[in-house]
Amino acid sequence: MNFEPLKAFMDFWAEEFTPGCCAVVYKDGKEVFNYACGYSDLENKVKLTGDELFFLYSCSKVATVTAALQLYERGEFLLDDPLYEYIPEFRHMNIADENGNITKAKNPITMRHLFTMTAGFSYNTGTDGFKTAEKLTNGKMNTLTTIRSMASEPLCFEPGTHWRYSLCHDVLAGAVEAISGKKFRDFVKQNIFEPLEMTNSYYHLSARQLNDVCQQYFYEPSDSAETDIVKLQMSNAKTDGTIKKIEKKVEHIFGEEYDSGGAGIASNPKDYIKLMAALANNGTGTNGEKILSSGTVELMHTNQLSETLLTDFTWPDLKGYGYGLGVRTMMDRAKSGSLGSFGEFGWSGAAGSTTLADTECNLALVFSQHIVNPREAYYCPRLRNILYSCIK
Repeated sequence: MNFEPLKAFMDFWAEEFTPGCCAVVYKDGKEVFNYACGYSDLENKVKLTGDELFFLYSCSKVATVTAALQLYERGEFLLDDPLYEYIPEFRHMNIADENGNITKAKNPITMRHLFTMTAGFSYNTGTDGFKTAEKLTNGKMNTLTTIRSMASEPLCFEPGTHWRYSLCHDVLAGAVEAISGKKFRDFVKQNIFEPLEMTNSYYHLSARQLNDVCQQYFYEPSDSAETDIVKLQMSNAKTDGTIKKIEKKVEHIFGEEYDSGGAGIASNPKDYIKLMAALANNGTGTNGEKILSSGTVELMHTNQLSETLLTDFTWPDLKGYGYGLGVRTMMDRAKSGSLGSFGEFGWSGAAGSTTLADTECNLALVFSQHIVNPREAYYCPRLRNILYSCIK
């Protein structure tokens, strides 16, 4: 294995496109690459070490679906169970079309729909449902109250008929809380973080921990005024623009008691790699702790989208990929242009963290930077291909 190409790409990326970046790679359960470059604080020229905390944003989704699948393994639910069996407020749902016309949903939201982003939700957080939750919780937005309040809002489409990136995994976190009887953060800590000895991964940060968070930046393209982090994550942004420092916060953590299944974790590659390495090793961590069975991991990265649903799955960096239970999964090497294995899986976050697990090669990667609108369509496919060129 020769990781000089990966190191060179990271140096180039930190020099040209981002204040700094770091990555950790595990192969066969052992660390084979650990590198950081650039700055954690660009203005004050503070070097990035890789020990800083990063807001993982949507990389948190990998932990969320892992937690939910642990309950699945215990027989707590089946994938085609209606969500209302666990959160009754979702029993009777409406659908709003593009013109605002309201009709009753014909099909219930199922647990599978939550995993696969096909439930009919959006990422709109300015709704009456969120305002109701804010009032009911005095602004603390505890997870289950917030999710229950979402049920009062109409869906965007009939459940199961489209793929749409949305708050599905936040609702899934609420379902985990309802089924387990534990706060979502506590369930993840007790069933994932603690068994895998992930001692530097958190849902809510203390003042000291916030001080350890890398400075956060925003890349503003010169040809666009778009600021919505979700739209930017799925876009094909141009490479010319400016970088500006922004506040250390995640706008999708709605309150101090809201455990966001979609964007709630702060961690770093040195710690989060323990989860990805466990998934790459068919559910067993490098310390021997089993968090999922091999069959469940295989199900996680098996494509769940029909040919019709795949027409909605059009992110620029995911050509040739399908979508499993909460993760991208590589299906077609020709279409993707990927050097990776069939079934390579993971997900990325709005501030530039990305994850990868490959059970065929027992390979795992966590890469982090801290720049909202990180230009996934450019760096993610290149990063994946360079990684595989280093090990094969």
